[in-house]
Amino acid sequence: MKVKVLTITIIALLFGNVIIGQTQPDWRKLHYLSEEEMLTPFTKSKTFYPTDPPEGVIRNVAEFDQMQGVLIRYPFGIPMELIREMAEDVMVVTIVANASQQQTVTTQYLNNNVNLENCDFLIAPSDSYWTRDYGPWFVFDGDNEPGIVNFPYNRPRPNDDDIPIRMSEYLDIDLYGMDLISTGGNYMCTGMGLAASTDLVWDENPSLTHEEVSGFINDYLGNPIYDVLNDPLGEYIKHIDCWSKYLSPNKILLGQVPTYDNRYQDYEDLADYFASQTSSYGTPFEVYRVFTPGDYPYTPYTNSLILNNKVLVPITGGPYDSDAIEAYEEAMPGYEIIGIMYNGWENTDALHCRAKGIADIGMLYIDHMPTLGTVAYHPEYEISADITAASGSDIYADSVLIYYKINSGDYTTTIMEHDSGASYTGTIGGVMPSDTVSYYLYAADESGRNAKQPFIGEPDPFVFKNVYFPITELGFNPDTVKFLNEEQMEFGIPLNIINLTSNNVSLTALTEYGSAFPWYVDEMPTLPYNLESDDTLTLNIKCHFIVNKGALVIDTMFLNTFLESYTEIIAIDGDLITGLNITLSENINVYPNPFTNQLNFTISNVESDEISIQIFDYSGKLILDKLEHLASDVEDHITINFSETTEFKSGLYFYRITSGNTSRSGKLIRIE
Repeated sequence: MKVKVLTITIIALLFGNVIIGQTQPDWRKLHYLSEEEMLTPFTKSKTFYPTDPPEGVIRNVAEFDQMQGVLIRYPFGIPMELIREMAEDVMVVTIVANASQQQTVTTQYLNNNVNLENCDFLIAPSDSYWTRDYGPWFVFDGDNEPGIVNFPYNRPRPNDDDIPIRMSEYLDIDLYGMDLISTGGNYMCTGMGLAASTDLVWDENPSLTHEEVSGFINDYLGNPIYDVLNDPLGEYIKHIDCWSKYLSPNKILLGQVPTYDNRYQDYEDLADYFASQTSSYGTPFEVYRVFTPGDYPYTPYTNSLILNNKVLVPITGGPYDSDAIEAYEEAMPGYEIIGIMYNGWENTDALHCRAKGIADIGMLYIDHMPTLGTVAYHPEYEISADITAASGSDIYADSVLIYYKINSGDYTTTIMEHDSGASYTGTIGGVMPSDTVSYYLYAADESGRNAKQPFIGEPDPFVFKNVYFPITELGFNPDTVKFLNEEQMEFGIPLNIINLTSNNVSLTALTEYGSAFPWYVDEMPTLPYNLESDDTLTLNIKCHFIVNKGALVIDTMFLNTFLESYTEIIAIDGDLITGLNITLSENINVYPNPFTNQLNFTISNVESDEISIQIFDYSGKLILDKLEHLASDVEDHITINFSETTEFKSGLYFYRITSGNTSRSGKLIRIE
């Protein structure tokens, strides 16, 4: 473009000029400098003054956090379509030089159907429309008070450099002076202690060590992890927003170029790097890619703006625009992805460079470290969060909710209880082995604000799947309760349940009656029952004298704890009923286990040509009772398909197989 060609020409003309000998950074290679600016040595604004950093634990507001407005500048560098779109939802604050300009802009907005109720003005001198580069960086201090971090802007544009000061006055919030030369286009953060820039930040601060640069980012912005990266773009500007973007605390979007591009490996190395790095959620980053070859028409797709639930993406009418929109839709489900067409976008200077979000200074914020990925099985999971209202309003106690669903079920809610201070805790319960849980948090306060975590809520919730790791907590003596005579039936047989661990174990469910024959637990304990370490619970198992010829003689007691499920065989001697022998056959094989949609039974050398297959759920309820006739007295194979059986969700089950005098019981796990 014209300005870019002029810049390149001047670089050639000035090669060897005294600027080369200056100790200041080589401003000739930076963002669209005029000839006058190129000849002007960089000096810090006289208005800038350093201050102490904010006190306490600092939170740096991320681009995808709640915004109350957006900062732009007149004369514009953006299309009216974009201004109209932004003014639908948030306050558009336009920098104008004076009241006359304000009136001019108001007339333009009126003529272009911009919502004037969502328009305000900051009257202040400025030098350019790159509000991203010089605009304010927002933080909340340890008392949840909002503030702006000011910094020496890396251009010889003193009016632009003063805009953060003017914004702190406009918003009436604290101003902090961080004596680190920087620019907004080369900075991004996750809002949870992690930030990134290219190594331009080192070039701009030659008097500081790398550790000192990182120290500023931590001390003033609360980001102890600061990634300083090589720039793969190969352009003069070296701004990180030209090729990457944090989409959430655990997602990042990176540009991608064709394999024949000499920059290809640099981009791929960065993608591999981020995929191996720990995000602010404690899990590896989810890396998304968008094709940005950079040829005309330009592809500045990472230079987008996230504005609450909208993502405004610069498009240029090129062949990759629709693919870019699809890349955002994949990475950010639930957001409204809006392409903004404009012939003024460039690869190194587009929408993100020319608009800066204004943080909601009364923000209701949910600070939560989510449960994600694959976790060990528990029947319930504790969820905790710190919830703060910067507006000072009270949080509605009954509004702090966990929305969750198990597998493909419907969402349900549970209230999070207020512990103390900002801390809230709730529980996701009813989880079975191998379940997948999706959840998000919600809160509302008396200022009228509400918040979700993650920001978009239900369309892109936190998701975790549990893996069942068997834990032997309980021992049983005897391992089979066997009634051998009528005296035992009348007076009972003691069953000792022993805690084998060094921790307390809580019995949450216990079968107390038989289904195959009439045994029962005499003096059933109240559940849940807490069994202390090395302690024993003794149950007295009795049997009624009602005996029917041909009745089943094998039954199963089901016992559950918070972590595990157990079966105990209850049997009765065949002489008391039909003369049957009680054995657990090795001739019955059940596989695979865990299973998905198909379960196989192999039966060999059994005495009867009929086999009974029963399956019980986690609580001991009989949900499948099947009688099969065997085709052979040598070996037979039975397959049961559960793909269309809605009763069989993922989780834990028990089976009992009986054929003639033989019976076998065991545990099954169904997974998705």
